[in-house]
Amino acid sequence: MAGLSLSHLLIMLVVVVLLFGTSKLKNLGKDLGGAIKGFKDSMKDAEQPTANTPPPTTQQISQNQTIDSTATPVNTVKKDNV
Repeated sequence: MAGLSLSHLLIMLVVVVLLFGTSKLKNLGKDLGGAIKGFKDSMKDAEQPTANTPPPTTQQISQNQTIDSTATPVNTVKKDNV
């Protein structure tokens, strides 16, 4: 008999209401609902793109890049002058 029946749940509900009072439980419910609403709103904002413009193409990216003449090429290995 490890399961909770309806009578057990009702007794637990009465005990919780007596311990905390209805005003604290109402505030707790309101705070929890506000937190869930805020979470859902932030998830919607994260899913929507920030602008209606398509992402830049590789040609647009390469045209906007500046060339750093002091940078080491990726395929070469630097050797120390010892």
